Amino acid sequence: MSNNDSPAAPEPAIEKPGPSEEPAPQAIGSKATSMTLQPGKRKQRTWYRRLGAGIIMDIRARGPWYLRDWTDAWNYRVVPATALIFFANVLPGIAFSLDLIETTREYGVAEVLMSSFMAAFIFSVFGAQPLTIAGVTGPITVFNKTIYDILHREANPPNYHHFIGWVYLWAAIFHWVTAILNWCNFLKYVTLFSCDTFGFYVSWVYLQYGIQVLTRQFPNPEPGYLVSIILALLMLVTSFIFQFLAKSPYFHRHVRRFFADYGMPISLVAASAMAYWGRFNLANPETLPVGSAFKAANGRDWLVKFWQLEGKWVGIALPFGIILWILFFFDHNVSSLMAQGVEFPLRKPPGFHWDFFLLGVTTFIAGLIGVPAPNGLIPQAPIHTTSLLIMGRDPKSEKDEEHQETRPTSRPASRASSRNPRNLSSNSIHDPVPPNDPQPNAFTNLNEVPVGVVEQRVSNLAQGSLCLVLLTGPFLHVLNLIPRGVLAGLFWYMGLDALQGNGISRKLFYLIQDKHLTAIDEPLRRVRKPRIVLFLAVELIGFGATFAITQTIAAIGFPVIIMLLVPLRVALIPRLPFSSEELAILDGPTASPFLHLGGTDDLTLPFTFTS
Repeated sequence: MSNNDSPAAPEPAIEKPGPSEEPAPQAIGSKATSMTLQPGKRKQRTWYRRLGAGIIMDIRARGPWYLRDWTDAWNYRVVPATALIFFANVLPGIAFSLDLIETTREYGVAEVLMSSFMAAFIFSVFGAQPLTIAGVTGPITVFNKTIYDILHREANPPNYHHFIGWVYLWAAIFHWVTAILNWCNFLKYVTLFSCDTFGFYVSWVYLQYGIQVLTRQFPNPEPGYLVSIILALLMLVTSFIFQFLAKSPYFHRHVRRFFADYGMPISLVAASAMAYWGRFNLANPETLPVGSAFKAANGRDWLVKFWQLEGKWVGIALPFGIILWILFFFDHNVSSLMAQGVEFPLRKPPGFHWDFFLLGVTTFIAGLIGVPAPNGLIPQAPIHTTSLLIMGRDPKSEKDEEHQETRPTSRPASRASSRNPRNLSSNSIHDPVPPNDPQPNAFTNLNEVPVGVVEQRVSNLAQGSLCLVLLTGPFLHVLNLIPRGVLAGLFWYMGLDALQGNGISRKLFYLIQDKHLTAIDEPLRRVRKPRIVLFLAVELIGFGATFAITQTIAAIGFPVIIMLLVPLRVALIPRLPFSSEELAILDGPTASPFLHLGGTDDLTLPFTFTS
């Protein structure tokens, strides 16, 4: 494998032509459309003939690319992507589950690792969107723990895993019905408003869980929690130092790329090693709990015989299954949308209906073997795509450099400056107007911009397989050596990193930014500040309602609040005093200008919702 960071190096994921049996995708904006994304009108069909149409179109669109999905993995970008997403997936998943593990005693680390492996295997081998990372999230741990608390308020509670098995089965049935009836087409109403609000919520959940990982150690009489705080700060600061160096003008570009690829794993290993150095080791900070290799918690069998549950509890499990279906419909599909955002130069078609059908399969299997149900991860899914980016020189900057070299220099600089004072160099002490700060996007590194993505299935499968490797005895011992304080720092880093790129954060930063240091081409300049404040207020109210309900016993219903963000955007926002241009700047499509997902006749998608 070779490093394809250089724009001159060949890139199989973007240079090879598409499969001969597949029509060439039609570019729309910065993203290519597929058979399931083609705009236009289809012939009317009766409702029963449309059943499963979205699934069929997804398979037909992605099928011809299947072999290429494996051969395109022969690229160096797969190696750092696997390492990064492995640490960003498995460790937060375990840390999210600590509260569930320690309070319910119904799950262990083995269940979390098994769930992550199952999701990675199914979606990487059979999925239509292998870039989407699925695993154990904070919302599902909150969901499972809340059910445990509700059941144990009863005088004669049912078997927990039997009840959860029925909840997951009901949810799986709704997943399959949703995919067959083409209901994933409702994702056309999901815009950046919903994604930014939900992403903002997830980021703060990461920050909250980082604090909780530390506060759970405070009752311990040993001073280990003080070391855990130091390790958390060390992990946080070191990771951001690597991120700063990756985007700085220092060092060679290959060194900067190395910092971007391996900065977080190096920080995690270094911070963990620090716990065993000198006086830190004497403090004996708490580490991750582990069990026996390939054994479920409490020595139970892996097969959950949920069909033995009493009949009345089967009916009670139904509403819980509906709530889980609502959560996964929004959470998983939004993570898939964010992993295929307009900022990524993707070429291969997606497949939302088929993947949601597969999510029903993983949910059913999770109930059958007694593990937390996996689903799409935020922010891991877009992080995965970002790690697979191929960077190249910006063609515009190259033209500017050529123009600078060929421009005549015979005119004295003083005469040119006397005609226009702003022609002075930026380091001149006589410059009366401060220069605008450059506003590079999240991926630009000096003159480098994304020119392609290594779209393949190996990195997802590899990181899931590493989760299975961790279930062996020697690696469980290594896992047991990781201090909990390091996980707290990892939570803080991922939460703050996600906040940096969130749309709500960008609007907040714009409002407090010096107007003279704001880029001239900043789109928000064309929006009145009171309108920005109003739009932000609606987003923050949605975030506040979602975050507040998760702090109460009613946390089981937080997926409903999340789903209400979509009709709120469609019905309420257009009635507020926004112009069409302002709404187009403040909000927009998540994945592409045309997000038709297959299976219906109406392919025109009103992303602006201004009527």
